[in-house]
Amino acid sequence: MIAAISDVVLDAFQSQISQRALIGGLLAATTTALVGTWVVVRGLAFFGDALAHGVLPGIALAAIWGFDLTLGALVSALVMVGGVNLVNRTTRLSDDTGIGLLFVGMLALGVVILSREATFSGDLTGFLFGDVLGVRSDEIRLGIVALAITAVGLVVGHRSFLALAVNRDKAETLGLRPGLAHAALLTLLAVSVVSSFRVVGTLLVFGFLVAPPASAILIVRRIPVAMAVAVLFGWSSVVLGLIVSYHHDTAASATIAGLAVAQFFVVLVVTETQHWLQRRNAAALA
Repeated sequence: MIAAISDVVLDAFQSQISQRALIGGLLAATTTALVGTWVVVRGLAFFGDALAHGVLPGIALAAIWGFDLTLGALVSALVMVGGVNLVNRTTRLSDDTGIGLLFVGMLALGVVILSREATFSGDLTGFLFGDVLGVRSDEIRLGIVALAITAVGLVVGHRSFLALAVNRDKAETLGLRPGLAHAALLTLLAVSVVSSFRVVGTLLVFGFLVAPPASAILIVRRIPVAMAVAVLFGWSSVVLGLIVSYHHDTAASATIAGLAVAQFFVVLVVTETQHWLQRRNAAALA
């Protein structure tokens, strides 16, 4: 039995293509899980979704003009972050309003740009849904750099991010500059999206960004522990997704993202069942 399972796993990772996909997927899962934990805690899931879609104009223009796609995505992401902060600082509108406006505007701009290029549909599929089996060495290097930047940023900003999550006014009285902390967190979110879209695509990176951290927070409460558990959930979805994709000929990136979301609902059912049993036992004792 153990030998059969081992063969199933090893067969999926024999080729260099699948090995690069595994490394790229694990890097993306780690980066998105670390940042995604704060995204879930802070309630920034809508912004994460908007940012994942908002990089499309930059990617499209970079492809048309012959620039690096990552550079185009990064420029679009920074425009999104700057635009949301601008709306928040200069108007009385809520963050959600600014995010929604930029979300629709950037997505519409991306569609308009793509509609002008009749031969762009094949690349568009890769941008939207990713191609984890097409991960190259330079994308792995980008993932390593993004992970390093993310790790340093989260360690340096941990105290400010935590105070901001608890109470913005209290963070300001402590001299932690909540506005700067918020902008820094959004920038780290942009870095994670930009470094991961080549692996799982702009549409699927959102699930990767939210599902593993959400699963972790159902189990643990402390932020550092939740980050570690979220990384483990992300890794398991990558490994299992690639195995399933190899043996059943499914789309690899979509399989990985789908398993990440499925893990959340499995954890939700298990934890809710445990809570129900605890309440029933407490009622019986009473």
